Amino acid sequence: MTALTVEAQDLTKYFGNFKAVDHVSLEVPTGSIYGVLGPNGAGKTTSLRMTLGIIDPDEGSSRLFGGQRPQSVRHRIGYLPEERGLYPGMKAREAIAFMGALRGLDWSEGRRRAEIFMTELGLERVIDEKIRKMSKGMAQMIQLIGSIVHAPDLIVLDEPFSGLDPVNQERLEMLVRRERDRGATVLFSTHVMAHAERLCDRLAIIARSQRRFEGTVDEARAMLPMQVRYTPRGLADPAAIAAMLPSGAEPRGDAWQFPIADAEVEPLLARITASGHGVAGLSIVRPGLHDAFVHIVRQVDAGFEADARADAIEEAAL
Repeated sequence: MTALTVEAQDLTKYFGNFKAVDHVSLEVPTGSIYGVLGPNGAGKTTSLRMTLGIIDPDEGSSRLFGGQRPQSVRHRIGYLPEERGLYPGMKAREAIAFMGALRGLDWSEGRRRAEIFMTELGLERVIDEKIRKMSKGMAQMIQLIGSIVHAPDLIVLDEPFSGLDPVNQERLEMLVRRERDRGATVLFSTHVMAHAERLCDRLAIIARSQRRFEGTVDEARAMLPMQVRYTPRGLADPAAIAAMLPSGAEPRGDAWQFPIADAEVEPLLARITASGHGVAGLSIVRPGLHDAFVHIVRQVDAGFEADARADAIEEAAL
């Protein structure tokens, strides 16, 4: 069996009468990069905070490192919260060392590691710069380094890419992979699919307070059929082309576009070859994680709206 660093079962949280998280379960394999994806307000941050024991669930439980209570292993965790906050009068090196000291790291060792991290990430010019003089994105990178400077076994990052420019986003992706390769487990939330698609070994999608998907990126993408764009060579009778292609094929200028199941690809290629229409262009593309995410969320929203309409009709009938 795969060892798990995070085991959160049926986490549920109410704020007043609003159910912010509804029986969400997460199992994060040790040494993996795991993404928690969802629209804004879906319940990602609340789920992470319950997982770490920062707030108590109304129902459900969370265990870390094979059964430990989150509060007892905080020194093994690095956490970057959604709300950023550093002492503005501190210099970058000292801010990082201070955050490490809060997790038991020696102050001088924290200063040494801070310099190494910042140099490796191309931030050496601001090692002794005060936080108040930095851009928001630069300060965020300093806080990120501070959250991992003590070499934690579990790194939890809440919307870490928010507010970063493309260069720093790339630096962050590199850092996440390097920490995973070091042996750390990385759990992060995001609503930007591109980062999750490049980084995640596994992921969960949360929408309207519930987990709606759990699996690999490829498993999420496989929920939608591949898309084909075929252009015959030379002039061809549209009726003959339509008869050769799967139902649902539609002309797009000189090309035809249609979805196709995996099992239908080889028979399609055989029909095109035998037809004599030739191939001026042919692309078969698997939808990306963005497409799968939108598909899942739209299905959830459609079901929610249908339930709301049914409730309104029932109320009106009473």
